[in-house]
Amino acid sequence: MADPSSSSPSSSACADTAAHPAFDLERVASLGMRALHPQDGALLLMHFAHRGLVKEADAFLAEHGLLRVHRRVLYAVARADGLSAGQLAELLGVGKHVLQGPIKLLQDQGFIVAERDPAQHRAKKLWLTVRGARIEEQATARERQAMEAAQIGTSLDEQAGWRKILTVLARMA
Repeated sequence: MADPSSSSPSSSACADTAAHPAFDLERVASLGMRALHPQDGALLLMHFAHRGLVKEADAFLAEHGLLRVHRRVLYAVARADGLSAGQLAELLGVGKHVLQGPIKLLQDQGFIVAERDPAQHRAKKLWLTVRGARIEEQATARERQAMEAAQIGTSLDEQAGWRKILTVLARMA
């Protein structure tokens, strides 16, 4: 076991803990969490920022018996009419088998329809129903509200810097 008083790279990174806003978050501070690496604060902020972004949308979806995976399907299908299940799986970075259950539930509950592609008989194209479009729109509105609230008080340059970081991370996916 390492000596806690030694000056390893991990313990020197802990000095940044007090200066990083992530460690002021109530959930983090109440647990006495500390940074083991200079990027730990940014990772914590990203985690909690994502939770803050989707919190209201997740609660809304739960009222309709849906989970975030269903949200991801609805969101993508709303923006790419006639998306195949294979294309959807590729877009979301998961295997097709992972989406079989969520797609079936969304079909059974009348949120999406799947029609055979006349050009490729084995492929099914996904479309939102009116009900699916309404649920997707309402969930997205909640996320847009969270995003807009987060941007209040930030300059256009700050927003552009934030989008640049997110773009780099997204391209790694």
